[in-house]
Amino acid sequence: MKRLLLSLCFLVFISSYSKAQNLHTIKGRTIDTASTTLLSGTTVAVLNAKDSILVKFTRTAENGSFEINGIKNGKFILQVSYPKYADFVDHFTLDSTTQVKDYGKVNLTGMAKILADVIIKGNRAAMKIKGDTTEFDPKAFNIEPNSKVEDLIKQFPGIQVDKDGKITAQGKAVQKVLVDGEEFFGDDPTLVTKNLRADMVESVQLYDKASDQASFTGIDDGEKTKTLNVKLKEDKKNGYFGKVQGGYGTDDYYTGQLMFNKFWGKKKFSAYGIFGNNGTVGLGWDDRDKYGGNTMTMTDEGYMYFSSGGDDFDSYDGQYNGQGLPVARTGGLHFDSKWNKDKESLNTNYKIGSIRVSGDRNTISQNNLSSGVINNVSDQFNDNDMFRQKLDATYEIKLDTTLTLKVSVDGALKESNTFNSYNTSSKNGNDELLNKSDRTLSNKVNEQQFNMSALFTKKLKKKGRTLSLSLSEAISKSNSDGYLNSKNTFYTAIGVRDSVINQYKVNDISNNAFRSNLAYTEPLSKTISVIVNYGLSLMSGQSDRKSFNKSASGNYDILDTQFSNDYKLDQIINQGGAVFNYKSGKSSATIGSKFSGVNFKQIDLYNNKTYNRNFINYMPQASYQYRFSQQKSLRINYSGNTNQPSLEQIQPISVNTDPLNISLGNPDLRPSFRSSISANFNSYKVLTDQSIWLSGYYSFTANPIISDVVTDDAAKSTYRSVNLSNEMPSNFSINAQTSRKIKGIDLSVGINGNAYGNTSYNFINGVLNKTKNYTYGAGLNFSKYVDKKYNFYARFGPTYNIARASVNTSGNSDGWGWDGYASGSVKLPAKFELSTDGQYEFKGKTQTFDENFQRFLWNASLTKKFFKSENLKFALTVNDILNQNVGFDRSAYNGNITQSSYTTIQRYFLFSLIWDFNKMGGGVKTQK
Repeated sequence: MKRLLLSLCFLVFISSYSKAQNLHTIKGRTIDTASTTLLSGTTVAVLNAKDSILVKFTRTAENGSFEINGIKNGKFILQVSYPKYADFVDHFTLDSTTQVKDYGKVNLTGMAKILADVIIKGNRAAMKIKGDTTEFDPKAFNIEPNSKVEDLIKQFPGIQVDKDGKITAQGKAVQKVLVDGEEFFGDDPTLVTKNLRADMVESVQLYDKASDQASFTGIDDGEKTKTLNVKLKEDKKNGYFGKVQGGYGTDDYYTGQLMFNKFWGKKKFSAYGIFGNNGTVGLGWDDRDKYGGNTMTMTDEGYMYFSSGGDDFDSYDGQYNGQGLPVARTGGLHFDSKWNKDKESLNTNYKIGSIRVSGDRNTISQNNLSSGVINNVSDQFNDNDMFRQKLDATYEIKLDTTLTLKVSVDGALKESNTFNSYNTSSKNGNDELLNKSDRTLSNKVNEQQFNMSALFTKKLKKKGRTLSLSLSEAISKSNSDGYLNSKNTFYTAIGVRDSVINQYKVNDISNNAFRSNLAYTEPLSKTISVIVNYGLSLMSGQSDRKSFNKSASGNYDILDTQFSNDYKLDQIINQGGAVFNYKSGKSSATIGSKFSGVNFKQIDLYNNKTYNRNFINYMPQASYQYRFSQQKSLRINYSGNTNQPSLEQIQPISVNTDPLNISLGNPDLRPSFRSSISANFNSYKVLTDQSIWLSGYYSFTANPIISDVVTDDAAKSTYRSVNLSNEMPSNFSINAQTSRKIKGIDLSVGINGNAYGNTSYNFINGVLNKTKNYTYGAGLNFSKYVDKKYNFYARFGPTYNIARASVNTSGNSDGWGWDGYASGSVKLPAKFELSTDGQYEFKGKTQTFDENFQRFLWNASLTKKFFKSENLKFALTVNDILNQNVGFDRSAYNGNITQSSYTTIQRYFLFSLIWDFNKMGGGVKTQK
């Protein structure tokens, strides 16, 4: 019994001793970093690292010391808090090797110092990568008073903004800029970037926006749009702001802008007006795509429609790309609102604008044939104007928690007038005249467009099971009339032959298209789902083109049946497909395909002939994405498309606006198939502020449709499309970018390299010609922003261009180039600011061009700011200080080498007055 009691006492002693040995002590002392003052009464808490549950806490003594006893083994978080100081947080582990965890001095930093300390600001994570979205934090960048969103995003790594405001992100053009996820003035992103204030922005997101139906189902349908989403601060969503600007300068250059925005609650109203002749036109980037095009256009699904283009009687699209002298006037209104607990929303825009551009263009070109070369010279004068109005609206309602309806409508009216005159001549390699031509074309076009779409989305009871239906209707009409006057002289071995054309032309074109698509998603397991879809499209169109010759009475009343036609087109398209989606952990993938069966009937109403054609389009797709971490991801995509020959290639509409170039049809054309592969890698390291973007693209086409060109002794060419069976044209692009901030000097440095090009084929006088056009480039960029002192940005690098044609190697045109751009500003005393920017371009000699070309476009402005808020500014701007803005470009394609010079805006001085007004939540009241 005695032995038993001794044993029990020994066990209790050993147990108590072991338990005591497994309990730990945490101690330390809290001190103000700046003043070294001891901080008494500081809260010190120990939390469980696994679930953040409080384990123990205490407060520091008068001497700032603390001690917490009785903590068991495990992983913990120490949190030290004091009013108006930043928290101290540390993760630590306690085990048998550590009896006492002594922190020594725990330095706390006051919040006032943090807000004023530029070093802390510079260490803030500039961006985060969340899956497919890159999010930039404006607080990590410098925001000047009254600066705009454009000034902010210029500082973002991997993003460039050109002088016209066009944005390129990670090597691709940004097509949309949203505000809080909503459209803002529709198709003109610059109305966001040049209008909204930078100090209103909470964050900016960059991503590839999917279609509405794909966003709902969560399964990729292949439709992607590079998008920026500007998210506003909550306290900046009430009030008004805007800008008024006016300027006048030498050579009668002038500009004016008015921007007004009022935000209240969940409503936004905006208005703008822009006018001037200095190149600021304020039209959307996408207008060209909406109004341009070929005579017969085909989509990937096989949908065809007539358009007003295809020859020199095309309507003017309203674009200004630096060629010619513009006069522009544009304006617009925007309103959006949410109500009924955000269940309903409305977004609407109205835009009106006119532009007129006139100028001269001189072009010299070399057409390389197997038998020699033909040298062409062309002088052109153009005077084009356009007036356009557009109205659009989108209404969305959440009928219940599972059912949503979205309806969009838009309509546009457009009037344009074009006048073009040409004087051209062609000579052979012996400098012997082959032909010459004088042409004038004038045209007046009226166009109307109306589009309507609806999207129903329904979430069913089973998680991941959805049903969606999209419907759309598109109606367009175009009426035009104009005159063609042409005199062509051909010099041949048998003598001189003249051709004279004097015609009045009337074109009436209409299209009506209905599309539908029903999509159903079904989760097959926790990681696999499938989306199946069926779509029906109906289309009808008519193209009535009449050409009249002048009669003896002086009237244009003799119909030229050779260049007149009246075609009607009816189509029925059935489309279906299935796409499987896999998502597990860090990986996600899709694979599937779509098929479309197209039946169309073309009727030649003049000759009472009907042409029927049936074909199948095959569109496979696949993608894979792996997320290494929240800040690093890799994505690979594949897509394939069957491309049917267009009606213009099969049975071309006869056009005589350019008698030196004639198109022929080929009813035996077969479809081609294009495969495209792309890959993207993104990485960002927060601690070093280093970002890496890698992207690549490659496509090739089997059984391609290429051009067969026959040029006779008088330099008159005929064009015919044919299939090529034993070669595959290809395109490729590679882009690599990396950037990081060098600590200590606070300098952001970036390096990039790129390569892109294509290999194409065509027949020239029966000989297969292989053309290679490649461009290789590298660049270095660096920037620095010092608050209230100065900022600068610079990029520069070489390029090497390869332009080679197999049919005649004497026309090869390889050469070096150089490109550079720099901008900066410096704050001067008395609220003056000096800003400057310059762009350098160099194109070296080639086998074809024996002269170098270089120019340096240098601009500068001196600005005086008034008032404490600096919202009133007077500026003196000098455009093209060195007067070197000579319009110039070179190109090489399919054995043809071209060099052009054209009219541009050159040196002028401009005096401007700018008033930024702002009365937003948290903003500064406008001073008067």
